[in-house]
Amino acid sequence: MIVIRDAEVLKRKELAATVGFFDGVHVGHRFLIRALQEAARVRRLPVAVITFPHHPREVLQAGYQPKLLNSFEEKLAHLEETGIDYCIVTDFTVGLSQLSAQAYIHSVLAEQLHVKTLLAGYDHRFGHNRRDGLDEYMAYGKACGIEVLSAAACGTDGEAVSSSVIRRLLATGRVEETACLLTYPYQLKGRIKDGYKIGRKLGFPTANIETDEPFKVIPSVGIYAVRVALEGKSYRGMLCIGNRPTLNNGSNITIEVHILDFSGDIYNSELTVSFIRYIRDTIKFDTLDDLAAQLERDKETTRKLLTDNDE
Repeated sequence: MIVIRDAEVLKRKELAATVGFFDGVHVGHRFLIRALQEAARVRRLPVAVITFPHHPREVLQAGYQPKLLNSFEEKLAHLEETGIDYCIVTDFTVGLSQLSAQAYIHSVLAEQLHVKTLLAGYDHRFGHNRRDGLDEYMAYGKACGIEVLSAAACGTDGEAVSSSVIRRLLATGRVEETACLLTYPYQLKGRIKDGYKIGRKLGFPTANIETDEPFKVIPSVGIYAVRVALEGKSYRGMLCIGNRPTLNNGSNITIEVHILDFSGDIYNSELTVSFIRYIRDTIKFDTLDDLAAQLERDKETTRKLLTDNDE
């Protein structure tokens, strides 16, 4: 996949394309891209996904904080997995938002990007006020030499797969279902920062994670079995998202991971955690000894879950 930020690099190459934010690059997005690839194969055109580095509402709404499933770099990596030829990255601007669908199709897709076949998602709307629909897109496309096709919906259990559905699953800790819809385990990446070191006193040293992407969705409070990628190696881990109720930590939410069978100073290192299974909710214990005993049980549960997951 070639990432394009300047349309001139394409040298007027004709394309089959689709447009969207593609947060998560989930099964619905991949279904759409496969349909585009098939249409492009028949028409002997290269495949392009047109996307944006920032959520459109960040541009249009001051102070808006999106809830993202991917950082921009992660999105590019997952788009590359699909086997597309080009990812065209365009800035979403106020000026772009004010274009009608007709003007966008004519001046941007046809004249600037030389799209010959456009596949529209079943529920995707673009153009000022999102006023127009597929019939209008087809008419506008025909007028400037673009064939506009419509993709079918991709759904499970009667519900279309969407980034919103996945965010709702993460909000309730359902990381296994999330992985099925994403096609990969949900991940958080970040740097290990200095913590309270209470876990070390209990025999469970933890790495406190400060996430790289401030707008990424944090899964529900709870204890999780995770995979930890650190310094080129993979480890088993149990991760806690919560406010440390036994320590009366108030409303301050922390993300801490205990890496099984590991010792060493990794302060300020970068790591990635992949969520495999939800284990339990956080609990307020009467004593630190009670907490330590529960952590030991959690450790064995984690070890078994991740061993079974390997098989």
